[in-house]
Amino acid sequence: MVVLTVLCLISVLQLLTVLVSCDHINFYNVRPPVDATPFPKSFKCFTCEQASDNYNCNRWAEDKWCPQNTQYCMTVHHFSHHGKTKFVTKRCAVREECHMSGCRHHRDTGHTECISCCEGMVCNVEVPTNHTNAVFAMRQQVPSSAVSSVRAWAALSLLAPILTGGLPL
Repeated sequence: MVVLTVLCLISVLQLLTVLVSCDHINFYNVRPPVDATPFPKSFKCFTCEQASDNYNCNRWAEDKWCPQNTQYCMTVHHFSHHGKTKFVTKRCAVREECHMSGCRHHRDTGHTECISCCEGMVCNVEVPTNHTNAVFAMRQQVPSSAVSSVRAWAALSLLAPILTGGLPL
């Protein structure tokens, strides 16, 4: 009876370990918050201070709204010359801070620091690792008049074959 109880207890502990470990969380599938936003165009970023790696930063990131004066999510990645992460910091940022985007090698400490900024709800999922992805990625704002013109031309291009007799009605 004691052996059966011990085996049962071990099975339950193994099941709990699997359920609690969550090693494969999909951070790209973050749903927008359902709570009321504190101000128009509010957003959230993954936030952490000197986390051991990107996974732990994203997993334990604080779930809070960015301050109203910020517009971007910033990620700072420090890693060794072998590519091993020393730490990751993620936070909300203003435009001026994002002008520091890019990678810099620090000879005194022997590590590389890459900084990236992005715009949008929890857009800072990944860490920058080189000059290609250590960028300041802003959304391109298209003037509303340009959008209207594109829509008008798209509608006209759909009607053109009908008007010229190219397609039967």
